[in-house]
Order: sequence, then structure tokens, then C-alpha cells
Amino acid sequence: MSISLFDLKGKVALVTGSTHGLGMAMAKGLGNAGATLIVNGNSSQEKIDEALKIYKKEGITAYGYKFDVTDEQAVIEAIQKIQKEVGEIDILVNNAGIIKRTPLEDMEVSDFKQVIDVDLVSPFIVSKHVVKSMIARKEGKIINICSMMSELGRNTVGAYAAAKGGLKMLTQNMATEWAKHNIQVNGIGPGYFATSQTEPIRVEGHPFNDFIINRTPSAKWGDPNELQGAAIFLSSEASNFVNGHILYVDGGILATIGKPSNEK
Repeated sequence: MSISLFDLKGKVALVTGSTHGLGMAMAKGLGNAGATLIVNGNSSQEKIDEALKIYKKEGITAYGYKFDVTDEQAVIEAIQKIQKEVGEIDILVNNAGIIKRTPLEDMEVSDFKQVIDVDLVSPFIVSKHVVKSMIARKEGKIINICSMMSELGRNTVGAYAAAKGGLKMLTQNMATEWAKHNIQVNGIGPGYFATSQTEPIRVEGHPFNDFIINRTPSAKWGDPNELQGAAIFLSSEASNFVNGHILYVDGGILATIGKPSNEK
């Protein structure tokens, strides 16, 4: 198999929520494979500018666009601007997301709706308006960032699990409807990764850290860079006959029921 199957030179990739964290890690992978990056965030222009400096320091061509992925009119205007200023979008990674950790019986309806809006409705909105050009050109790649919560439940993340479970089925339905146009729609389901957000609990003796180490067959947290291979694969010609699939990058968590705490 030729390595050229994974070459993304000449491709334009929009990665939502790519100013930090796992979104940035995946975007770096696409950029280092040759793609021109469209960096998106909504918190501040300053955060986008800082992210662009990081990408450009690695020799990646990147442009920043601030817009709210839950605002359909803002999405339409941003896509039109991107098409005019950079080019047609060949790869879309719907990564932007939020989580609110609250027991369902205590959760405000407004908070539940916000999680659904960001984690499930926004991939629909952005995909709906990006895919029109893909359909016209008869090619495109869409990757929805799902979660292990697309398959499992866990205490206090009911809204997130509902959204990510819905995103799994939305991914499959997008593939069902758009495969005839030579568009591949797949998902990536990350496990638990070592990010700045998880740093405070990634210490020996912390109950959640011990739980992850014991629950994961590879007995470690993932390195965010370990998501890059999956993102490149699903963005490249190497995955041209892969459609409606969720690729879980979780160190094997979903493959096992775990082990007793006293088992070596």
C-alpha cells in the first residue's frame, strides 16, 4: 500500500473547536499530512490567533475563523467566507463539544439542551452546509467526534451520553444518505486522554486516575497525538470504502469489562 494514500496535500480541512485539546491534536495531524487548516473557535479571536501561531510554528498552513457552530446563519456566512478566501472544504471534522457533569435528577433543562445543541445539533448544522459543495464536487470526508459515551453510560454525564449516542446514529445516517455522492462520513470515539483538563486527576492515588489505569487494557491514559492516525486515515483516500464507521481510539476499554482492583 502506497503512503500516498494518506497524503492530504491540496486538501482544505475545517476542524471545529481546534484552538486547543484533542481538536488541536487532530488538526495538527491533518496539517502535517499536508492539509490546509481552517481553525475554528468561538471563545475569542485572541485564542484563535494564539492557536494559529502554534500551527504555523510547525510549518502548517492555517487560517482562523471565529463563529458559533450552533448558530446556523453564522455557519452559513463563515462557510461562504472560507470558500471565497481559502477554497472549498474537502474535509470536515465536527469536534466542537461541551460536557456538563450533573446528575440527571439535578440537571437544569436549559443545561441539558445546551449540551445537545453543541454536541449533536451543531454537527448537523455544519455538515448540512459544508456537504452541499461536496455533493456538487462528488467527493468529501466528514468526521464526527463521538465518544465512548456513544456506547456506554456513566454517572453525571447523561446529557453528553445522549448527545454522543445520537451523534453515532447521525453519522450512520449521513453515510446512508451521502455515500452515493462519493462522500465518506465516519466517526472517531476517543477514550481517556492526557490533556490539560485531566492533568489535576492524573496522579497516582487519585480514584479516577486509578479507575482509568485499571479499566484500560493498555493501563495508561492516551497521548492526544495518538488520535492523529485515525484522523488522517478517515480524511484520506485510504478510507474511500469506509463509511458509517465509528473508530474507537480508547486503549481497549470498550473491548473489556475490566478487571478486579486486586488483579495484576
